[in-house]
Amino acid sequence: MTVVEQTGAPKTTPPGRPRRRPSPLGSKWTPYLFLAPAALFILVFQAVPLVQEVYLSFTRTRLLNPTRSEWVGLDNFNRIFGDPEFHRTLLITIIYVITCVVVAIGAGLVVALLLNRKFRGRGVARALVTVPWAAPGIAVALIATWMLNAQYGIVNRFLDAVGLGVPGGAILDSSRYALPAVLATTIWQLFPFTSVVLLSALQSVPQELNEAATVDGAGRWATFRAVTWQVIKPTVGLLALLMTIWSLRRFELIWLMTKGGPVGATETLVIDLYSQAFDSKELGSAAAIGMVGVVISLIVIIGSRLVARAVEKGDVR
Repeated sequence: MTVVEQTGAPKTTPPGRPRRRPSPLGSKWTPYLFLAPAALFILVFQAVPLVQEVYLSFTRTRLLNPTRSEWVGLDNFNRIFGDPEFHRTLLITIIYVITCVVVAIGAGLVVALLLNRKFRGRGVARALVTVPWAAPGIAVALIATWMLNAQYGIVNRFLDAVGLGVPGGAILDSSRYALPAVLATTIWQLFPFTSVVLLSALQSVPQELNEAATVDGAGRWATFRAVTWQVIKPTVGLLALLMTIWSLRRFELIWLMTKGGPVGATETLVIDLYSQAFDSKELGSAAAIGMVGVVISLIVIIGSRLVARAVEKGDVR
């Protein structure tokens, strides 16, 4: 072994072989080249339509003649906010979103805690829980409509058997029961996702901390609050944000089950947007409603970030 090999000195390039030099252009622009397809996709399918929507919200544009638009400023926003029906739509949207988020995360947490325990057939149970989430929204809506049918729906048969039947059995045609039925169907499809995500978070909780809390005499609730909740809290916050955005955008399930009816009992912002655009043929009003949804989404995102920072600083537990 030579002295150069023993000291680990760099080897020289053999004669006749050109030394390979790194290209400063390639190393500088390589990350941007990888990001370019995603950036182009967002620009074409997200940014450009958003700019067009902002422009349409300040114009009077008809669907039958979209090339002729008249600038009206804030007239579309004044008209929709001055409409009592739109106030009702906002209220229904808020009720729908909050109920979906709270119940879906709560049910998912309960199911995740159960699936995190050791029992026979746990793998099969975990697989079965994901079935509602894997089913397409259109299929879920059609199955729910069939189950809630006034003549042959299994839900009506069950409610009649226990003495809680709806008069006439028309659940989806009732302004009192249509929204709860749509909420139940939405939550049934959403909670498997929250349960799987929360189960993954629960499995990251250090068992040593749970054992230490048990040795200190802490009960199950105290252990959950002091140990488990502190670990899964960021995951719950992320789920709440995702569930809020998804619930605000939910269209196909509500439309196929009730079309926003009866008499607007299940009409959310996206249903009202669709009705304005394709039933009333008013693209300007529809774009204004869409901008209201965008503003609500931004408020939710910014609020979630502020809450997350407060949690990190210890101001919120």
